[in-house]
Amino acid sequence: MLDNVKVSDLLKNKGQGVISVHPDDSVFDTLRLMAEKNIGAVLVMADNRLEGLLSERDYARKVILHGRTSRETHVRDIMSRELIIVHPGDSVMESMAIMSEKRIRHLPVLDDNNHVVGLISIGDLVKRVIEEQHIIIKHLENYISGGYMA
Repeated sequence: MLDNVKVSDLLKNKGQGVISVHPDDSVFDTLRLMAEKNIGAVLVMADNRLEGLLSERDYARKVILHGRTSRETHVRDIMSRELIIVHPGDSVMESMAIMSEKRIRHLPVLDDNNHVVGLISIGDLVKRVIEEQHIIIKHLENYISGGYMA
């Protein structure tokens, strides 16, 4: 069933809007925004172009462990630049496979014109899998209890 679920379906459920920061923003301000929005990563954009992604993992590994301060470090100095992206028409299963294989937690979603249309997380994918499993369980319960006729 999940092979038929597309990334665009996840984005519809998440709602519209992409949260992003500029490469020149401070890491401190970006972390504050992430805390306010309760998110673990944010897209880094300049002139409506995707430049990178900043995650909690980037902060932990590139600021704290290197003795930098978040107020004096710019996003551009620690953001992930080599991004793996997906498209709205890609399946949830493909996205899960990419995240698992590459050991990443976030995938920017770009349309055919390379415009950012969203960001999906492993949490979004897991939530959808659980929803699909719940539906299958309900169907099976209904079948077992005689709710379906052969």
